[in-house]
Amino acid sequence: MHEEIAEQQADITCLLLHHIQAPLPGDQYIRGILPALESAEVVRIATGPEDAYTSDRLVAYEIPLRTDGDFITGYEIIYILRALLNSGTQIYPSDRVGTVMGMTLVHVDPTTVETAPPTPDDNALTILRSITNPFTEDQPDPRLRGFFFLDQDRLRLYLDTQDAPGVIAADVRPSGAITALLAALPSLIAEEERMTVDSADPHCTRVVDLTDW
Repeated sequence: MHEEIAEQQADITCLLLHHIQAPLPGDQYIRGILPALESAEVVRIATGPEDAYTSDRLVAYEIPLRTDGDFITGYEIIYILRALLNSGTQIYPSDRVGTVMGMTLVHVDPTTVETAPPTPDDNALTILRSITNPFTEDQPDPRLRGFFFLDQDRLRLYLDTQDAPGVIAADVRPSGAITALLAALPSLIAEEERMTVDSADPHCTRVVDLTDW
């Protein structure tokens, strides 16, 4: 069951990546996708302006991964986010609002959200992505479970690997030597001496700081 959830989170992350540059309604972009805690069947999507790197400018939406017993897709999550962001400022019941990593966290009930059908461009993107980046049985290792922009030049990658338990967060510099870093990433995230714990981030078991690599 845990592996099913992990696969679903990885697939959702892959499908939503383009929204770090393509806006959602208004001026909102995806600034992070946070994997579920332990085996919780949810995913958390952080949204905010394109240049937002501080928690006071971000809102995270916790969305269940199942409705009526079936997993929801990354496309359905986009439709839910559009509906939430299109509705403008909302007042949520207190039992639906919390905080995580300094952000407001909204617990979403998908059954109460009215979503619009996919647009022709949505369907076109589905066709194009399916041809250029088809899903396969073989999962990458390490596997990307999520990400979060900590600063303009500090990106946190949430990864898992067959060689270690739990979710490992790797902090990298987008302005750094990307090609070399990606080639070395599988071995770097296994180096015990680099590992620390970030008590403020409940979405990972360990953090590896690769910003100086």
